[in-house]
Amino acid sequence: MGKMISFQRPDGQTVAGYLAEPPQGGAPGLVVIQEWWGLNDQIKGVADRLAAAGYRALVPDLYRGKVALEANEAEHLMTNLNFGDAAGQDVRGAVKHLKASGSAKAGVTGFCMGGALTVLSAVNVPEADACVIWYGYPPLEYVDASKIKAPLMGHWATEDVPFPIAKVDELEQKLRSAKVNFEFHRYHAKHAFANETADSKNLPILKYDPAAAELAWRRTMEFFARHLK
Repeated sequence: MGKMISFQRPDGQTVAGYLAEPPQGGAPGLVVIQEWWGLNDQIKGVADRLAAAGYRALVPDLYRGKVALEANEAEHLMTNLNFGDAAGQDVRGAVKHLKASGSAKAGVTGFCMGGALTVLSAVNVPEADACVIWYGYPPLEYVDASKIKAPLMGHWATEDVPFPIAKVDELEQKLRSAKVNFEFHRYHAKHAFANETADSKNLPILKYDPAAAELAWRRTMEFFARHLK
């Protein structure tokens, strides 16, 4: 369904990305941010799913062609990623590309590491019209909630080890103080509960939960339909 394209960052550098589009033109856009594994088949599948639901979905290749199969490789790639650059340049460039190429509105969504980058994008990408965060947040000192203008939705796992739920409560306080329009949902689940390939990683901290995933997806699609369509 999708194809690889290239687009420009605000600083003029070119980035590759996977773009999946519905047949009808002028559909709203969504930038989809990868997990720490990279631009793999699973995240392309998420873009395909969003295209089937009527969105132009663009996944920026944050790792510049590298994909991890093992957790240690993924950790290495994530550790070497400049998060501020990824949000302020790669993701912002992707949002601007979607808007310049036919989408009146464009949102951002991301999973795990991509969830953390979605939070940063809400702060650093003023062109984003709505953001959905999936179980990930950056160090909270990097979140200037006063800059967040787009509505947010967040899906969090109460049994999350990489991203403990206690910090989600802190993030909520920050957003509330800044009067951000947000809604957070908590699921009795483990990290990566919406990733259908999570169990194949053989990591005890990851677990796919089809029921939680279905509920979170339904909420996400209603939210994006409200704010982008």
